[in-house]
Amino acid sequence: MRSRAPRPLPDQVFAEARERILSGRLPADAPIRQDALALELGVSKIPLREALARLESEGLVVSHPNRGFIVRPLSRADAEDVFDLRLRIEPNACVLGALEADKAAHDAARAAFAALDAALENGLADVGRRNREFHLALVRPSGRGVTVETVDRLLALSERYVRVHLGEHRRLDRASHEHGTLLQAWLGRRTEAVRREARAHIRATLIDLRAQLPDA
Repeated sequence: MRSRAPRPLPDQVFAEARERILSGRLPADAPIRQDALALELGVSKIPLREALARLESEGLVVSHPNRGFIVRPLSRADAEDVFDLRLRIEPNACVLGALEADKAAHDAARAAFAALDAALENGLADVGRRNREFHLALVRPSGRGVTVETVDRLLALSERYVRVHLGEHRRLDRASHEHGTLLQAWLGRRTEAVRREARAHIRATLIDLRAQLPDA
């Protein structure tokens, strides 16, 4: 069996910088100190600048002439935009995933749910990433490449908002229940229930965020 080839250095730098933003280690509205970050990552500033340009195209950082790159601030307007797109795309994508999922996909979805539930029980350090992996596990079996990539990007953009949502009011039990209900419908290929539960879950999160986030 062939071993997987290592990812090119620019991809590694991009993935690490992206994960630091999504996890909150690089906080919202904070400048990215390129010299210090390049030193931490053990790379030159050239692949780091490449990574930051890609992150800007994903909507996670913003460049300013005098401030350099900053982590994109969280706002109610952006949350409305991202979660509205999720409402339009993700429920139907979950239905397509449910219809095409085989045993391996079912096992992967159960494992992703278990990992997310463990993260919800043990604190918020890893909950954003685990939430993203769970939702993506319901969509990936569809085999629709563009759809999966689009949902993946939307989940990445919403990950920091999910952390805010769960962190401020500790809605952990409700999140676990909603995920479990969605998973059971998905495993049973109950398509209308999948669509309904996915929409309800995303909409409930958005409603909460409207009360938590600033207007700007």
